[in-house]
Amino acid sequence: MYSYVLGGRDNYGVDKDVGDFFMGDLPGSEMLAITNRQAILRAARDMASDGIRQVIDMGCGLPTDENVHDVLRRKVPDARVVYVDNDPFVVAHGRALLAVDDNIAVVEADVGDPAAIREHLDVQRLIDLDEPVGLIFGVVLSFLDDEADPAAVVRDWSERLAPESRVYISHFRTGRTREAVATERKIRDAFGVGTWRDEEKIESFFGDLELLEPGLTPCAHWRPEPPAPGTEAVQQDLSIWEDLIVAGMARKR
Repeated sequence: MYSYVLGGRDNYGVDKDVGDFFMGDLPGSEMLAITNRQAILRAARDMASDGIRQVIDMGCGLPTDENVHDVLRRKVPDARVVYVDNDPFVVAHGRALLAVDDNIAVVEADVGDPAAIREHLDVQRLIDLDEPVGLIFGVVLSFLDDEADPAAVVRDWSERLAPESRVYISHFRTGRTREAVATERKIRDAFGVGTWRDEEKIESFFGDLELLEPGLTPCAHWRPEPPAPGTEAVQQDLSIWEDLIVAGMARKR
């Protein structure tokens, strides 16, 4: 469905049916996917600028026109990237399209099981936890219900990260409009899981990590691309949909 909404070709009829519901019955709701993806790529950009040379992208989803390793490697040509997803279809496509060299791997694992991810041979081969690591949780924690304890998942990683590591999280934010309620219900019906949380709860997932500027903010406004030379930055008003997905990045001191 994510691939379909973003204009990709790797999707099935059921994905189109759900995607068409969002774009037809809730026009504009595709911005949830679009602004989330754009913010993930900006997070990868900034991780590379901060000297991060190795990244794990949790719940990576299907490949798109531009991927995390593409952005990283503009600044760090030998960056090492592990893409993680629990969908065998996603992993098979990812291995075919993303694993272009030995410094990129796509592994099948569940974000809710950090130990299994760390024990994977490709993760052990590519990721050195004694050096700074970038972790990307692009909306995937929204699909861990409270019983799965997403805060514990992040904490399990952060306790093992080297200083100057970065942790990026985007997450669905609870809304009170009719559209927000309908979107939350449809996502949960489609996937069987999905929890939207308030800002305080989402921010708590960073634990003892240092939340960096601009803090937790809607993806559409999180570290936007700089304006063209000679023009002033103008912050656009958010749509009701863009207001429903927020992002933040933290540093391990």
